[in-house]
Amino acid sequence: MNRFPPSIETALQRAHPSWQAILKQGLTALEKNTPGYLDSLENSGFLPTQGRLFAAFSLPVDKVRFVLVGEGPYPREASASGYCFMDGAVQALWSDEGLSKPVNRAVSLRNFIKMLLVADGYLLPDETGKEAMRQFIENVMKPSQAFIQSRQELQANMLHNGFLLLNAALVYRQGVPAAKETRYWQPFLNTVLTTLAEFPTNSRKPVTLVLWGKMAERFQSQFEDSAYQIAVSEHPYNLSFIGNRVMQSLFQPLNLLKKPV
Repeated sequence: MNRFPPSIETALQRAHPSWQAILKQGLTALEKNTPGYLDSLENSGFLPTQGRLFAAFSLPVDKVRFVLVGEGPYPREASASGYCFMDGAVQALWSDEGLSKPVNRAVSLRNFIKMLLVADGYLLPDETGKEAMRQFIENVMKPSQAFIQSRQELQANMLHNGFLLLNAALVYRQGVPAAKETRYWQPFLNTVLTTLAEFPTNSRKPVTLVLWGKMAERFQSQFEDSAYQIAVSEHPYNLSFIGNRVMQSLFQPLNLLKKPV
């Protein structure tokens, strides 16, 4: 497929140039598997809007160290940012009582931040509720500690650490089950992940494939014999994610809640 529908072509322009050929190859594989799918998107009113469909591919291919795969975009226009679980409606992370109200509404983001606080030793695994968060704010979060303050800073820290923040389905459409949408996008994700697994990185270390939830887990068996290191967990909208030791071990060295030195 040489040309894609106008909204797809526009969205492609927001991806880093190093991704252009790979994304087009992936879209061609998707369209071959489900003819007419991209045209149907053009007329269906999907999320994310504003040309953010491929926003996650802003990081150059050779800078990717982690591929984090979730499920699908938030089902709200302001929230669907094109980056996995990064709720675009969230600005401030904290309040006087702990996490800000927008973070508490973005359940996956809320549990992810609490997991980071447990991993960094600021919260106990079985004490992550409102009172524990209030005490963290009062006793730990001081200007001298240089904690990040916004979702934008968290996202920047993740990109700085080489995270490609993907969803198993790049779009949300009202009335289309997420599992079905994921199947449509699987040839696209297969192309991206296969190419990236074979791409040499500056660090000369294997890229880590981080799979959150049942829909993302489908890629585990496919890539278990590849160059990827693979880390799997429940999706972070589950409270149990906060205590997941595999995720704690993976993220703890990255200091994502602190401003870069």
